[in-house]
Amino acid sequence: MNDKKISIAVIKRLPRYYRYLGDLLENDLVRISSKELSEKMGVTASQIRQDLNNFGGFGQQGYGYNVEHLHHEIGKILGLEHQYNIIIIGSGNLGQALANYTDFERRGFHVKGLFDINPRLVGMTVRGIEILDIDKIEDFVKLMKIDIAVLTIPKQNAITIANDLVKWGVKGIWNFAPVDLKVSIKDAVVENVHLADSLMTLSYNLITKEKEDALQL
Repeated sequence: MNDKKISIAVIKRLPRYYRYLGDLLENDLVRISSKELSEKMGVTASQIRQDLNNFGGFGQQGYGYNVEHLHHEIGKILGLEHQYNIIIIGSGNLGQALANYTDFERRGFHVKGLFDINPRLVGMTVRGIEILDIDKIEDFVKLMKIDIAVLTIPKQNAITIANDLVKWGVKGIWNFAPVDLKVSIKDAVVENVHLADSLMTLSYNLITKEKEDALQL
């Protein structure tokens, strides 16, 4: 792979490539051209070639892409050959839904612990994992060598717990709290996920479509 900086837009498209290629593999497709892949994904063939050329290209002129090889190589780029230990902090509806999502394990993300401050939730189990009191989190993180913490907690608690987690050795934070989270220690990586933002984007697109449809009447 080249040493040049890869744009965020390209990185965000890689999981889509991986997902679509996985679907093609399940349908026993051996090879595909950038044009055929573009028709399935709604991305131009030129964009696909440019994106993949950032990492070496992988295609052969006149042949296209070997689906299994490209799927494997994109998985390597995304770090999916690694195994990650995860904890979920905030074990309400969203936290439990994430814990129940078994597809994470196929990608190498293994939920090792669930935490909450609500005494009504502490002691419950989700897929065989007991929800522990938040007071036990520091020892658990250090003992289990947790790589990633998922936050589904109120924003006023997210900043404090995130900085504590990084001090205890957590390297990645998947943040669902409604705040753009930054941590004070440089070697941690944060991915902020704002579900409401996505819903508002959908609302904008619905309104825009309604206006366009009205103009066509």
